[in-house]
Amino acid sequence: MKFKVLIKDMEIKEITGSADIDVIGVAYDSRKVKQGDVFVAMKGEKVDGHGFINDAVKRGAAAVVYEKVTGSELKTDSNKLTAIKVNDSRKALAYISNNFYERPSDELAITGVTGTNGKTTTTYLLKSILEAWGKEVGLIGTINYIVKDRHYDAPHTTPEAPEFQAMLSEMLLAGCSHVVTEVSSHALAQRRVDYTNFDVAVFTNLTRDHLDFHATMEDYFRAKERLFKEILLTEGTSVINYDDVWGRKLIGDISGKVLTYGLEAGADMAAVNIKDSFEGLVIDIKFGDRIHAVKSPLAGMHNVYNILSAAGAAVSLNVPWDVIIDGIRKMSSVKGRFEKVDAGQDFLCIVDYAHTEDALERLIYTARELMKSSEARSQKSEVRQQRIITVFGCGGNRDKGKRPVMGKIATSLSDYVVITSDNPRDEDPGEIIKEIESGASRRNYVIEPDRREAIIKAVKLAEAGDILLVAGKGHEDYQEIKGIRHKFSDREALEDTIRDRTKNV
Repeated sequence: MKFKVLIKDMEIKEITGSADIDVIGVAYDSRKVKQGDVFVAMKGEKVDGHGFINDAVKRGAAAVVYEKVTGSELKTDSNKLTAIKVNDSRKALAYISNNFYERPSDELAITGVTGTNGKTTTTYLLKSILEAWGKEVGLIGTINYIVKDRHYDAPHTTPEAPEFQAMLSEMLLAGCSHVVTEVSSHALAQRRVDYTNFDVAVFTNLTRDHLDFHATMEDYFRAKERLFKEILLTEGTSVINYDDVWGRKLIGDISGKVLTYGLEAGADMAAVNIKDSFEGLVIDIKFGDRIHAVKSPLAGMHNVYNILSAAGAAVSLNVPWDVIIDGIRKMSSVKGRFEKVDAGQDFLCIVDYAHTEDALERLIYTARELMKSSEARSQKSEVRQQRIITVFGCGGNRDKGKRPVMGKIATSLSDYVVITSDNPRDEDPGEIIKEIESGASRRNYVIEPDRREAIIKAVKLAEAGDILLVAGKGHEDYQEIKGIRHKFSDREALEDTIRDRTKNV
């Protein structure tokens, strides 16, 4: 493709060399540059790509896009190099990537879901609804990327602009008509989805997370807000959680078509007559002057909100209500999201991705409420009171402020807690645990840095009727320690431990 086509109408400060050249790809990592690529130099969180311009040229870059460079950074032996100076390299990368893949979002109905918690389950619910409508659906998110029956690993919740546009292009070529994608705050702050035509944007909630990246909650919110104020199509619909304080703020900040959902009076779409149990949810959704009876295998009040957000997005896409109800009924579970682990034990095991203070609180609260409803329905009198046992840790190289808060939540709401390691990354697991322990509200916990041993201890403690929660990693199949990813799955560790326990009984 001609480079001049990729940069047509793009904001450019300065250009040297000819734009009438052929390029075969777009790269932002100099190590991945191929002969004939355009290399976009960006300043990253740890490394500045401007320092690798010469490496990119040596590898065959035909053109370079940059913000600010010194003479040495652009010193090359090539007289044919085309170089373009821009105000914002990330914005330029998104613009060029969208053009290189021939603007795939023009031909797709795209729904973006953003928020701290609930994004993954909401996207899977909406995917199920759209498939019940007979549509071919692509999905991009935390667990994986799905193109019809093809599944890809997801290194990021939302990939960088070239990979994101390439995925949309693949979905279009595969025959997809609709795409559902999680849109992270990092992606929005770094313009990864700019110039994509979003038909629907969903806001689930906003609670403390990623404050190692965003300086304040206000900055975190402003990143999320970009999807609704700057990227969503003018005629698109914003679907917003009315019960969330940041959702209310968002409603006041944006213009255009808005559909609100929640439990509080005033929401456009409201859940009423909620019945929650281990078997799932039975709810009525009031929308306009009609009430729609909905059943879901998903449990917990947090999933009431996820169902409402998906239903709101579906309504915005003109999906009939009978199809919405059918799609919700068919979506049984999401990997690592309040996922039951059954290996023949007489207590309930749940694996969940909860790694924020709000998500952990909701997880334990949900377990407590389900336990109460189960006890209320039971005709047997139990001699021993059932307990909630929670295993959790906090990730390294991430927001440290939430560690003591999560320690307080876990020890306050659980009957017993095993504090362990999550993904310590480059930090000392012991120091992370100390910070968690500093927030403990009572001495109903034990410390076990080895996550597998922590799960073994928790399983040994669990008795009939208890609920064992293993939180923080969910679907992940690794543990990251000192830059190395070691194979590890909470689910597999639980299953192995329970089977060993059963053999020894």
